[in-house]
Amino acid sequence: MQLGAHVSSSGGIHTAIDRIEAIGGESVQIFTQSPRTWRPTNHDPANFERFKERRMEAGIGAVVCHALYLLNLASPDEDIYKKSVDTLKNTVDVACAIDADAVVFHVGSHLGSGFEAGLERVVPALTEALTRCSETTWLCMENSAGAGDTIGRSLEELAALYEALDRHPRLGICLDSCHLYVSGYDVTDAAELDRVVKDVDRLIGLDRLRCLHVNDSKAPLGSNLDRHENIGDGLLGEELGVFLAQPKLRGLPALLEVPGAGHGPDAEQVRKLKELYARATKRSARKPGTTARRPAARGTRG
Repeated sequence: MQLGAHVSSSGGIHTAIDRIEAIGGESVQIFTQSPRTWRPTNHDPANFERFKERRMEAGIGAVVCHALYLLNLASPDEDIYKKSVDTLKNTVDVACAIDADAVVFHVGSHLGSGFEAGLERVVPALTEALTRCSETTWLCMENSAGAGDTIGRSLEELAALYEALDRHPRLGICLDSCHLYVSGYDVTDAAELDRVVKDVDRLIGLDRLRCLHVNDSKAPLGSNLDRHENIGDGLLGEELGVFLAQPKLRGLPALLEVPGAGHGPDAEQVRKLKELYARATKRSARKPGTTARRPAARGTRG
């Protein structure tokens, strides 16, 4: 498993590699622009090349770009919808320029108009964005915590989007441990997690699962509250290792999105993640019949 974290790209997109290397990560996630504004960053093309050079030098595995949290591809508001579509397309363009493996995004909320009405907004938006993807850079839908009228709160909702987009060859998913837990999937229970993995394979396909977000939770099971907590400090605690050690997930990049000491994931959180993973896989290795998923070579899919 490629254990990594979300880091800042302030000062130039290439600086994210310096930051993830400094805290000991093996994979990285970034925003391609300020997460607090709709205005895209005007990147210097030279920084794209520097990013790729530094990635090779540092030996960083998967690179994931996270689209803005402001996005709402299901919004009935035309202004928000247009900004969302344009921003997602820009994120994909930047991700392709740095050879990122995925653009992860939250689908958004139908704001009371209903799932089917939301689907009618989301599908053409994603169709546009998918045309800009490359063989290397995919779009990955992230499961939501399930608050309000958000779309993607269940595997079935993600599968409905996947089918509505005709199983597009560059459309994948990202699973967040905290979001799964608070939307009712107990990822601390090995048998239930096995069922989740089987359902992913049945409904969408494990080859479409491209990355993981590994976050502890402040909020209880089924609460629908999106409250990330540092490794070991939340309600999942040591049992977050069940998620990390699931054999069919082990070949994937696993990225932290935790508060750290107040400014996001840091070296201590990466160290704790690595230690938790080591303990969990050691326990799992004692159990008969466990086989790890083989990591895909960079640039390959499936």
